[in-house]
Amino acid sequence: MTARLARRVKLKDAHIITRMADIAEGLTDVIKLGRGDPDLDTPPHIVAAGQQALADGATHYTHPLGIPALRQAIADNIRAHGGADYAPDNIVVTPGGQQAMFVIALGLLDPGDEILVPCPGYNPYHQAAELSEATVVNIRTTIETNFTLTAEMVRAHITPKSKILVLINPNNPTGTVTPPAEIARIAEVAREHDLIVISDEIYARLTYGNHTVQPVAALPGMFERTITLSGLSKAYAMTGWRVGYFAGPPSLIPALAEINHAFAISTAAVSQHAALAALSGPQDCVEEMRQTYDERRRVLCDGLASLGIPHADPQGAFYVYADVSVTGVPASIFCERLLRDARVLAYPGTIYGDYVDSYVRLSLTQPIARIKEAIARMRPLVAAIRAEHKPA
Repeated sequence: MTARLARRVKLKDAHIITRMADIAEGLTDVIKLGRGDPDLDTPPHIVAAGQQALADGATHYTHPLGIPALRQAIADNIRAHGGADYAPDNIVVTPGGQQAMFVIALGLLDPGDEILVPCPGYNPYHQAAELSEATVVNIRTTIETNFTLTAEMVRAHITPKSKILVLINPNNPTGTVTPPAEIARIAEVAREHDLIVISDEIYARLTYGNHTVQPVAALPGMFERTITLSGLSKAYAMTGWRVGYFAGPPSLIPALAEINHAFAISTAAVSQHAALAALSGPQDCVEEMRQTYDERRRVLCDGLASLGIPHADPQGAFYVYADVSVTGVPASIFCERLLRDARVLAYPGTIYGDYVDSYVRLSLTQPIARIKEAIARMRPLVAAIRAEHKPA
């Protein structure tokens, strides 16, 4: 059984994360810029709603699709931010967005189907496809387009077996946003080639400057072929509550809902009531967190510039994707030395499917003082590595 699972699900990424965690356990005062888990707390009114729900007896199964009031709130929220007009029965609440990925893959992919995924991109899409015995087609992006897809990139990878295109916008790990006009062109390609699009918009509320996210399902001819995937983990700092969702056309949702029901029966009742408070309550908390990440983003980018380390333009999410190969060593080696010698934890881009071992993902999930301290710790290490690898 173990060997079979190892063949179908690549375990290298998990081993890297586990190894880094083991190293960190033996160190003190580690600055953690690795995981995508906000250091900010869930806003108090959301916590209070969860506590009240428990006091009121929300300790049982809910409707398999999710509490009706929550699904209505999700539909209203999607619409309010320029998305498609979903009915509550077109929405399924899941125990986190990651389970939604696996439900969608298992429901829509057959052995031999091809799923097109941005590379680098969030790695569980690869794992979900492998469990479905589908073929992952990596669409390699580069710094030339700020690690965003273009319609021509997508078109170049389409074959007769292509079935699903994954769009992650803003992208994890790169923190970049695909321009709305390019999303519209990509949608045209999806229509031309009869592709289903999984539009992962979980970071859509966290964008910076003038950058905005174009919801795919709202574009002409896309509602019937798009599944919108999102959740409350990132914008509301609710990672531990495990509330995600997917929304799609009536032709696809019933079968996918049955798979989700088989996995989880329903998402935890208390978490759903907290999510309802998040979506229906005051939204100033989201803006405050967005501004906090924006301030941290500028500090980290300035710090990297002072070290001579280039990076993608971080336009959304809470990540900076930095090219540490300029120091003279691969990103995987750099990350281990960064942890052992400077007590700063970051992950190499290879964990996220990157095809070159050059970039690291740095998270904006530490206060500004800790980010500045991380840069200060990196400075002598970067200088030492460069000196070691200086041409003779």
